[in-house]
Amino acid sequence: MGSLKLDHELENDSHMMVNPLDPEEFRRQGHMLIDFIADYYQNIESYKVLSQVEPGYLKKLLPESAPYYPESIETILQDVQKYIIPGITHWQSPNYFAYFPSSGSTAGFLGEILSTGFNVVGFNWMSSPAATELECIVMDWLGEMLMLPKSFLFKGNGGGVLQGTTCEAILCTIAAARDQMLNQCGSEKMEKLVVYGSDQTHSALQKAAQIAGIHTKNFRAIKTTKSNSFGLCPNSLRDAVRADVEAGLVPFFLCATVGTTSTNAIDPIGPLCEVAKDFNIWVHVDAAYAGSACICPEFRHFIDGIEGANSFTLNAHKWFLTTLDCCCLWVKDPSALIKSLSTNPEFLRNKATDSKQVVDYKDWQITLSRRFRAMKLWLVLRSYGVANLRNFLRSHVKMAKLFEELLRNDNRFEVMAPRNFALVCFRVLPWPSDISVAYHVERVNELNKKLLESINESGNVYMSSSVVDGAYIIRCAIGATLTEKRHVIRAWKVIQEHADDLLSKY
Repeated sequence: MGSLKLDHELENDSHMMVNPLDPEEFRRQGHMLIDFIADYYQNIESYKVLSQVEPGYLKKLLPESAPYYPESIETILQDVQKYIIPGITHWQSPNYFAYFPSSGSTAGFLGEILSTGFNVVGFNWMSSPAATELECIVMDWLGEMLMLPKSFLFKGNGGGVLQGTTCEAILCTIAAARDQMLNQCGSEKMEKLVVYGSDQTHSALQKAAQIAGIHTKNFRAIKTTKSNSFGLCPNSLRDAVRADVEAGLVPFFLCATVGTTSTNAIDPIGPLCEVAKDFNIWVHVDAAYAGSACICPEFRHFIDGIEGANSFTLNAHKWFLTTLDCCCLWVKDPSALIKSLSTNPEFLRNKATDSKQVVDYKDWQITLSRRFRAMKLWLVLRSYGVANLRNFLRSHVKMAKLFEELLRNDNRFEVMAPRNFALVCFRVLPWPSDISVAYHVERVNELNKKLLESINESGNVYMSSSVVDGAYIIRCAIGATLTEKRHVIRAWKVIQEHADDLLSKY
């Protein structure tokens, strides 16, 4: 009896089976989805930028288990609108000014669709030759736009690879630098290896060092000062390295930053590379956000000295219209990556790899599998061209200059760091500082925390914060694709309104 019932259920279920990749059904649903996303962007300005939901909201709204029978795309999209969109913080909103931008574009979206549609797993050349070769080409294209030395390009002896994020790229370069150093000084020196950055360097460096097996006590976050605009001082680096050498330690990796997260500080690449050269230290330059702007001739000087570095990254998914994830990593010596990251099991052996005439990107990254990221970067470069990409970046810098000017014209506010690129760091400072310094700092920090909370809870704009040299600062990062001058002016009015209300209570 039980068997007959099971057969009956199987027969019924088989009648409900649909082809998961039916071209006509994909066409129908695809049109619906494109219309849905287009409508989202048409209405995005009406949404509160920061999601207003409470933790655990979605569990209360969705069923406890997956559906047994299929549901229509129409029903699913209705639920996306009803349940998912309220829980989204709208990174693409023109009123989004937090963290750093994650700019999108029609070309980026379409490139992602092509990449996902082909769904190739391009771990080596054989697995999809076009995926590998297109990546090599676009990395040289972009490298030339940045005027990187030929030594970083495939046209020289270097090359570029698309990673997921800067965190992955730094980990890969630390692993390569670690193994290169241990080959020189002996594997028994592992516990003596030292990594350097500044107190403004992204936490990705410390995380990568931990994963790579570097002892936590051998991580150096060298203090920066306001007098140096929070950039890493070469003399401070030299002093730290000398002290470590005298203590019998082995300096091997420096991460210099062009555009730090807190204030967009610029580490002086050339002088830092000179120090590193004296001690045989691998230099990685992290320009995750600001590197994109360096395709503009007026900003290229920020990476002067790059010829002395070993590796360089920027995130095209931040300020270059290429959707997440797309981190561009260039290295002078690809063999250093390959020696640390390659594996060659029998099931991956093939004539092309054995010929050593192709790039197998599996050996340039942490994972084996990889997406066809080059497709979306290729579409962005071709669809907009160098001239339009430069104008896009310049427009945000121009808006940031306007915002900075509005701040400076209100004597209640203070600009907290030089404005590099399109990030403005500020705070409200309505009282004189002639009272107890400790009391004053604490009071001002508390006021600015409350100001930012009030601004963000309104949902009209979204900004983020940082703490630099003990001061709590508000960060306004202009870079969302849809942001225009009117949005910046409106953001300033929102800030003023909330400051007026807050200060009236003090």
